[in-house]
Amino acid sequence: MIIHGARPSPFVRKVIVFAAEKGISIEVRPAGFGRGDPAFMQASPFGKMPALEDGDFLISDSTAIITYMDALHPEPNLIPTEPKARARTIWYEEFGDTIAQAAGAQLFFNRVVGKALKMPHDPALADTAEAEKMPPLYDYLESVLPDSGWLVEDRFTLADIAAACPLINVCYCSKGLTGERWPKVVAWLEKIRARPSFADAMTQEAAILAKMAA
Repeated sequence: MIIHGARPSPFVRKVIVFAAEKGISIEVRPAGFGRGDPAFMQASPFGKMPALEDGDFLISDSTAIITYMDALHPEPNLIPTEPKARARTIWYEEFGDTIAQAAGAQLFFNRVVGKALKMPHDPALADTAEAEKMPPLYDYLESVLPDSGWLVEDRFTLADIAAACPLINVCYCSKGLTGERWPKVVAWLEKIRARPSFADAMTQEAAILAKMAA
């Protein structure tokens, strides 16, 4: 399987981590921002990351790709089958993909991506998001995280992967998340970063981020 996209993207990272947790071997090829192999544009006609190429099967969108991977490799189970737990997992994926990403992207784009790619960007928008949009999201997660430290079924699931990915990008360029105010969220992210799947993905991202910051 080939994943087309930029490694620091939360959506690309989500797929990379999911594949690693499933034991699925993938190749990651750079794509996005108008660049990429022809297969990328075939799989993702609107240029959204990530895209999947598996033989002659092409598709885009992280949720669609994860659904495909999960159907091919049901174990280990990362999407609970118990109805309420499954619904909660899908909700947390939506939370990560839309709510957290919408706020987090304002920080990451305006402080990292826009600057690095010399695209129009506004650091003031990042400052506003950091001060006004991120704290309510941290408050929410602090209120729902169980004592186990995992969002659903007291175990690591897609819920944790999806909710954490945009926050990791925020933490690359913000020190707003503090253990004094949000101890459960900080501990949760520390556990997530320590997992081999996340640790490897973030190590691979480091060189890209360093070039972007240069």
